[in-house]
Amino acid sequence: MKKRKYKFSMKKIVTLFFGALLSISCSNAQKKEFSKESLTKILVSTDKTEISFGDILEKQKGKVTVIEIWASWCSDCVKAMPKVKEMQANNPEVDYVFISMDKVYDKWINGIEKHDLKGKHYWATDGMKGKFGKSIDVDWIPRYIILDKNGNIKIYRAIETDFDKINATLKELK
Repeated sequence: MKKRKYKFSMKKIVTLFFGALLSISCSNAQKKEFSKESLTKILVSTDKTEISFGDILEKQKGKVTVIEIWASWCSDCVKAMPKVKEMQANNPEVDYVFISMDKVYDKWINGIEKHDLKGKHYWATDGMKGKFGKSIDVDWIPRYIILDKNGNIKIYRAIETDFDKINATLKELK
């Protein structure tokens, strides 16, 4: 049996590296619209009324909106609360929509009260790995989505370390 010699030039290695990097960065790209599937997903309001995500977004038209995906059990979400409150104080003209990934209604309601969260509140009853979470690509919470006054997505995926980017985007949208 003949042994084969493989020659890898530096050019081939660099090309492979950048190809892999491009592939990874494209998978984390910011989406410009929500999937049709996500728009049909039903969430629950604090008064236990069911509403589709699409109808929630429709209500936000005409307003710059920050959507925060969070849960009362999430330590990173709790740690980010002071920055969220600072963002709200600095941007009072912006609407805030909180979507909880809690698994239990009472824990969600208690979390809103405990952290004194100001805004509109909805609950994805099937949690982070449920159908709604998957439809908007939730892989980490807290997660922030920014919409302009026309309902266009300006930031699709931001996390608690991205407040500089979030605040800069809100400043641009004023």
